[in-house]
Amino acid sequence: MISIAAESPLGADLSLLMARHTAACHADTPAESIHMMDAGQLAVPEVSFFVMRDVGVPVGMGAFKRINEIHAEIKSMHVLAEVRGRGLSKRMLTHLIDEARAMGFRRLSLETGIQPTFIAAVALYQKAGFQDCPPFEGYGPDPNSIFMTFAL
Repeated sequence: MISIAAESPLGADLSLLMARHTAACHADTPAESIHMMDAGQLAVPEVSFFVMRDVGVPVGMGAFKRINEIHAEIKSMHVLAEVRGRGLSKRMLTHLIDEARAMGFRRLSLETGIQPTFIAAVALYQKAGFQDCPPFEGYGPDPNSIFMTFAL
């Protein structure tokens, strides 16, 4: 049974998720183009962090960070490789969109990589309606990044 709930990114049983997310972000992206947030950076009031559990076991995570009163950025979305192919990434993305909308945000944006590691993520975001956009809050042009946005 799959559940998604708000949790602390510092949860003791989230180390595998965090490690896998970090490894994926560093797999084929140059260091200067890695914009991920670690657990400590995610544990701030501006970030809403969610954990997906399968019968209590953490299998995915996702977050969004407040940019301003109407705009938030998706951060640290990851589903463990061994449970992919079940629509869980789409389910997490839908949850993030719904939660951001419920909190009053009118736009969700994201930065992701162009490397092979991120092809499936880019396709997921495009299918959900995210469109390419210029770099937003805090980012500059980066040949290793794609910037996308979605009106809620």
